[in-house]
Amino acid sequence: MAGKEKNSSQQPLVNNQVYGFIPTDIDGVDDLAELALDLRWSWNHAVDEIWYQLDPELWMETHNPWVVLQNVSRDQLLFQMGNEAFRAKLDEMMKLKEKSQNDPAWFQRKYPSSSLKCVAYFSMEFMLSEALPIYVGGLGNVAGDQLKSASDLGIPVIAVGLLYQQGYFRQLIDQFGTQQALFPYNDPGQLPISPLRLPNGEWLRINISLSGHTVWLRTWQVQVGRVKLYLLDSNDPVNMPLHRGITSAAYGGGADLRIQQEIILGIGGWRLLRAMNIAPEVCHMNEGHSAFLVLERAADFMRENGVSFQEALAVTRAGNLFTTHTAVSAGFDNFSPSLMWQFFANYAKEDLNLDFNDLLALGRENPLNLSQYFNMAYLAIHGSSAVNGVSRLHGEVSRTLFGNLFKRWPNSEVPIGHVTNGVHMPSWDSIYADKIWTHSCGKDRWRGHLESVEQDIYCVSDVALWQFRNASRHHMINFIRERFQGQTEDAGQSPEIVEMAKHIFNKETLTLGFARRFVPYKRPNLLLHDPERFIRILTNPQQPVQLVIAGKSPPYDESGKALIRQWVQFIDRHGLYNHVVFLSDYDMLLTEHLVQGVDVWINTPRRPWEACGTSGMKVLVNGGINLSELDGWWAEAYTPEVGWALGDGNEHGGDPSWDAIEANELYELLEQKVVPEFYNRNDEGIPEKWVAKMRNSMSTLTPKFSANRAVREYTEKYYLPAANNYKKRSSKKGMVGKKIVETNLDLQNKWWQMRFVQTQIENIAGGYQYKILVWLNHLGPDKISVELFAEGLHGGPNEIIKMEIVGLAKNGSDHEFQASVRTSRPASHYTARIVPCYENIFVPLENNLILWQR
Repeated sequence: MAGKEKNSSQQPLVNNQVYGFIPTDIDGVDDLAELALDLRWSWNHAVDEIWYQLDPELWMETHNPWVVLQNVSRDQLLFQMGNEAFRAKLDEMMKLKEKSQNDPAWFQRKYPSSSLKCVAYFSMEFMLSEALPIYVGGLGNVAGDQLKSASDLGIPVIAVGLLYQQGYFRQLIDQFGTQQALFPYNDPGQLPISPLRLPNGEWLRINISLSGHTVWLRTWQVQVGRVKLYLLDSNDPVNMPLHRGITSAAYGGGADLRIQQEIILGIGGWRLLRAMNIAPEVCHMNEGHSAFLVLERAADFMRENGVSFQEALAVTRAGNLFTTHTAVSAGFDNFSPSLMWQFFANYAKEDLNLDFNDLLALGRENPLNLSQYFNMAYLAIHGSSAVNGVSRLHGEVSRTLFGNLFKRWPNSEVPIGHVTNGVHMPSWDSIYADKIWTHSCGKDRWRGHLESVEQDIYCVSDVALWQFRNASRHHMINFIRERFQGQTEDAGQSPEIVEMAKHIFNKETLTLGFARRFVPYKRPNLLLHDPERFIRILTNPQQPVQLVIAGKSPPYDESGKALIRQWVQFIDRHGLYNHVVFLSDYDMLLTEHLVQGVDVWINTPRRPWEACGTSGMKVLVNGGINLSELDGWWAEAYTPEVGWALGDGNEHGGDPSWDAIEANELYELLEQKVVPEFYNRNDEGIPEKWVAKMRNSMSTLTPKFSANRAVREYTEKYYLPAANNYKKRSSKKGMVGKKIVETNLDLQNKWWQMRFVQTQIENIAGGYQYKILVWLNHLGPDKISVELFAEGLHGGPNEIIKMEIVGLAKNGSDHEFQASVRTSRPASHYTARIVPCYENIFVPLENNLILWQR
């Protein structure tokens, strides 16, 4: 793209490689552009000094190298390129970039001959850097951190998302404590992205049909180390104004806008991959927003192989993985039958050759209930070979949420596993933490296995750990003062408050942090249950406490905005500015500073509504300690040696009396445990109990709750098996898919006429011998499995014993099965059942039939 820049020569500057206006005729500027457009700089800060040297003020204001490069003067570029030290640094960074791209990483070393060549990761949002505001919160945090870890580990991942013109709103807190929502426009030319271009230079554009209208989608590329993220947006001048705004804001508007965004992500995203000749073996849906790709991927296989939609789905679902982050049924996207008809009636007929009601059945609990809404999570489940929650507890919650899709199956066998989230530690560690970890564990500590990390961090002295913690807190408080000063000026506060903002907080005082979405279930105001008691904790002259808070409420959530107002007015009414501060515009940059500097991270959700939570994981690498409800990740992480726990590990709904109990427990923990342990020092001025908790938390929890561990777990538990299964099913034009559909139809027609004929139980040494006669209604015994089932004792796992077929009974029509059971349990504890078993299908995910012995 050609363009002009103001410079001394006033000549047009041509840039054929990237989007924007930079003087590429200057030697070395192409290298700067390549570095600026690779978001690896967001976690590899060695290159920061380059951008700082080009424009210190702009770099500190934006932390966006592409903005710096777009705005720096030609004279400054010429000067720096002639600076020997600057040029040497640039050359060094380019060599490191090339090395990081080309050297074999964990995946290449461990799986050099893997059949996994490409994973396509679909998500509605990605939190990669404050310079690319296409995220809202936790879902984007997980997506962004997993992409970064995939890059570190060399896992062959590409990703697909949406480019929002406005992203999520920016927050201003006015002088009355009321949240104001601002929606600044994101100029694509100022974002670290570039257009996707065809070999002839043409901008790659994808078209889809929305309710009979052709909509063109522009395409963009984001480089994230080894990983590429592709973004779609509808703001193409050729589109009608109605359609140009579809991708204007994340999660904006009502159901009509949401369904169009999700069509673009799922269907448009798959078409983008095909347009680039990318054929992933595995598609990973990060939440159900992208589930329409299930339909388009199957449609694509139909066209290529001349098979039916059902056969294509049987093949392609083997390569689909669905991760759910939702802990309540109301959180899933649902679309009315009429809205689905508007956008999918023609698609079902023309692209899928499918009756419209058969399409709706994929998103319904009861396919025969024509009034039921279409649930995107149900579509994702019906189109995947594996489903997982994002913590161990969330896996249990999800099995209950989706149990209605697997009627008659025990809850423990509802096919929802879990991979507990983790965070990308290099993105969240402070410069002080990085020094400690590098010295003890080496530079490449987050790029491979993590087995030695726990042992290595134990070699760091108490003195070094405490010095690093103090330095981190001091740095954060400098940031808080600067940020709060600007906030008070923007809100029109009095000159006295603006001046006071420059000096708030004490750098040696115990500092608590609380930052997240302000919604009622997160109970952000639990600390205000007894204001006077809380004030006494804060203002204890011998052992003072200070609290930094941040968070946004959804723009139209008045209850959430009221929670923010309550905090701001509490601070103002009691004159607590030197003990509590509410920082506005909670974003990635603010998060980084808080998690790097706070001593204790507080989290108070109502269990079990926090699917996982990742904010508390970010303090681990920085020596912060968690005080959290036993929910999400903390339910599996907590021991007394690593932090403090709130609650009894049970669910209490929205009971206000339980809120009062937990508020009192929170105060007691602060008064009796947290505060005294921080201030109880030895002769060297070190709080020994505190540092011991720090060390235990850092050493045991940081590796366990890193995105490195999570992404390796996804790879080995899901990606590699899915790639192998997909390749088997897709071979020979999907022959396996045809067999699966034929067998499934046969079972559906004959299942409920099968019956258990006779059961014989004999006592044997140490247990029982079971012999069961079953009439299979002319089904082959190779299509089913007869099992003995017993519920687990004392919360243990269920017992499932597969019975062996002996052959036909004497009557020539019944089949005889037998099994020996070694147990001390009564024989009556065991019940026989029949389940599908054919073509290596995933039961009950692909076929939920089950017949129990009465």
